[in-house]
Amino acid sequence: MAKTKVGLIGVGTIAATHLEVLAERSDVDLEFTADPVAGPPVFRGATPPHHADPAEALAAHRPDLVVVATPADSHVELAALVLGSSGARVLVEKPLALDVASLARLAESGPGRVFTAHHFAFSPEVEWAAALVAAHPEWGPVTGATSLFCDPYVGRGRGAFASYVSPWTDSGINQLTVLARLVEPAAVVSLRDGADSAWAVVGFRSRGAEGVARLRVDWRTGASSKSSVVVCGEVEVWLDHTAMTGFACRGGELVASWGSDGRTPRKVAHYRPLYASLLSGRPDPVLGFEVAAGLTALHAGGGARGGAGG
Repeated sequence: MAKTKVGLIGVGTIAATHLEVLAERSDVDLEFTADPVAGPPVFRGATPPHHADPAEALAAHRPDLVVVATPADSHVELAALVLGSSGARVLVEKPLALDVASLARLAESGPGRVFTAHHFAFSPEVEWAAALVAAHPEWGPVTGATSLFCDPYVGRGRGAFASYVSPWTDSGINQLTVLARLVEPAAVVSLRDGADSAWAVVGFRSRGAEGVARLRVDWRTGASSKSSVVVCGEVEVWLDHTAMTGFACRGGELVASWGSDGRTPRKVAHYRPLYASLLSGRPDPVLGFEVAAGLTALHAGGGARGGAGG
């Protein structure tokens, strides 16, 4: 069986998870890595060919897939470079773009080759919740949702988290991805994106009804913690994204529950099924350009920015 030759642009923090998951797959070889600052990583006990310049790497190799794991403001430029100088597909870390106008450049170059790592869509507790809600239409439509994503970034200083751009840029796209697994997000009603926190209200549709989601991001915290609650009539579905657990209750009655295996790191649990889908030949639509364009329109285009956060 021919192996998929993968190139990796950017070997920072998130790249470590990509490399760990790719190393597990016998159908993948790492063709090259590229980063203007960092040196080559170790992959399966060896050092892959490494380049400081991504354009040089693409000229020297013929990858089947290129993963872009760089700061958000470089995603479109690097994805366009891959599309224009190779026949490879490109998997871009989220968010695909910081503004809707940038998407036109990728749409002209080959949107069918562009995929976005909306990894929270593959988080096991999110997939469990989506299947649970779909299996119980008698509960009624989803009418409300609340999500809180916290990361201890504020103590690192502005320079340390500059690549995250803003709380909403970094985590808002993940919250929208979780929401999109359960309902159809329609519009960002309001948004306050500050230096260390964000607050958004998002309208959505579910089984013909309209609902509202409240999304909070906070970097003023001592530890990472991520959770969501979804309301379907009298049933509440609670998700702990950090622990990868969930339960559903109706008043004082426990309706359903789910827990992880306790051994798999959170991000590995996201990226294993993501890569399984991407390399299957029939990628989940949540990875495709159309979904990314829709989420970008919500993520980059909704609400009023500015202020100090909520």
